[in-house]
Amino acid sequence: MTAGLRPVRRGRPGHDRDDVIRAGVELFNAQGYDATSVSDLTRRLGVTKSALYHHVDSKEQILEIALEQALGGLEKALQDALTETTAASRLTAIIRGAVQVLTARQPQVTLLLRLRGNSVIEAAALERRRRFDHTVTGLVREAQAEGLVRADLDAGVATRLIFGMINSVVEWYRPDGPVDPDLLGEEILAVTLGGLRPRT
Repeated sequence: MTAGLRPVRRGRPGHDRDDVIRAGVELFNAQGYDATSVSDLTRRLGVTKSALYHHVDSKEQILEIALEQALGGLEKALQDALTETTAASRLTAIIRGAVQVLTARQPQVTLLLRLRGNSVIEAAALERRRRFDHTVTGLVREAQAEGLVRADLDAGVATRLIFGMINSVVEWYRPDGPVDPDLLGEEILAVTLGGLRPRT
């Protein structure tokens, strides 16, 4: 959420770990992970450092938890898609599933997409993302063999095009806006696979 941070009054009671993670992700997305200090986090939440450390060990742990929420969701969607019986249904399922994860965990996925690999945690997350992309590319190849996707396209390029469209949603989608996330998944599916189908 880069459009502005919600103000929080100093001394606001009742923060839990989810509040801390949410505030950290908002700050990381707004001003960058490297540029965000623990003091920024305590000011954002209106708490002392000792109160913050009651919930997390460090800002690195906030990053690690947030990236797990994004990657864990995408990897679960991929695992579910792989249980489908045909290549066409597997590819369809991962596109739908990825859109659902992105709309449900938009701030965390936004953070994932902005990583530069400047730390061990970031490098590990980027490696998981590469494995995810590699597996989806395999699904595209299988869909090409079944005739769902044009055989003259490079599977890796097709995968990047599909996820380029999906990932662009983080820039404009708003959970409280008029776009239904389930309908959005169907529309992205129609546009991506419609453009990739063999010409008759």
